[in-house]
Amino acid sequence: MRVAIEYLDLDLGRRNILITHQFVTGAVRSESEEISVGGADNVDASVFEAFDYVALGHLHRAQSVTRETIRYCGTPLKYSFSEADHEKSVTLVELGEKGQVSVETLPLVPLRDMHEIKGTYEEVTLKRFYEETDYQESYMHITLTDEEDIPDALGKLRAIYSNIMKLDYDNERTRTNGKLDGTDRAEQKSPIELFAELYEKQNKQPMSQVQQDFLEGIVEDIWEEQR
Repeated sequence: MRVAIEYLDLDLGRRNILITHQFVTGAVRSESEEISVGGADNVDASVFEAFDYVALGHLHRAQSVTRETIRYCGTPLKYSFSEADHEKSVTLVELGEKGQVSVETLPLVPLRDMHEIKGTYEEVTLKRFYEETDYQESYMHITLTDEEDIPDALGKLRAIYSNIMKLDYDNERTRTNGKLDGTDRAEQKSPIELFAELYEKQNKQPMSQVQQDFLEGIVEDIWEEQR
């Protein structure tokens, strides 16, 4: 990126604006966003020094990086629950004489907001929990903490939260399911056994005999090279 900009032959006496789709080092990303764009990974903001304003795309959160005039405008709407706490806006930039730049944000208010809430079924269905909020109209991700599953929980919750989009449980059972089991026995198994278990876990079926024979051949070749 630095080399590409050096070849632009910029006139530094004039106002220069760059529009680019990059991940700039130091920016805050959401869970769904990568730090690599088109093979360019983690571009340092210092490469944009020659520009009066840099309009960045890629990240959904509105933010400036290292200086006010290197900025992601962000998306106009929330596209995943990892953006539930974002404040969406339009960035208005006014360029005066060379070196004079003002940046203003104009808030965007969606028809429906997006929220994540957590609690027992009894808690989230109490009228006082939601009556002074916009939860009933918003897109909702609800996490129930009840130890026992609530029969038809999604249907019952939809009677209150008509735009519920995701329902999860956070309890002893779900936390136990997320723990790795048997790691202490892994060293007692052969590479073929470990790979076969992984294959079956990922594909919901065991390897065929042809696949097992192929795997055994690969493992034997590796051991032979290491002798």
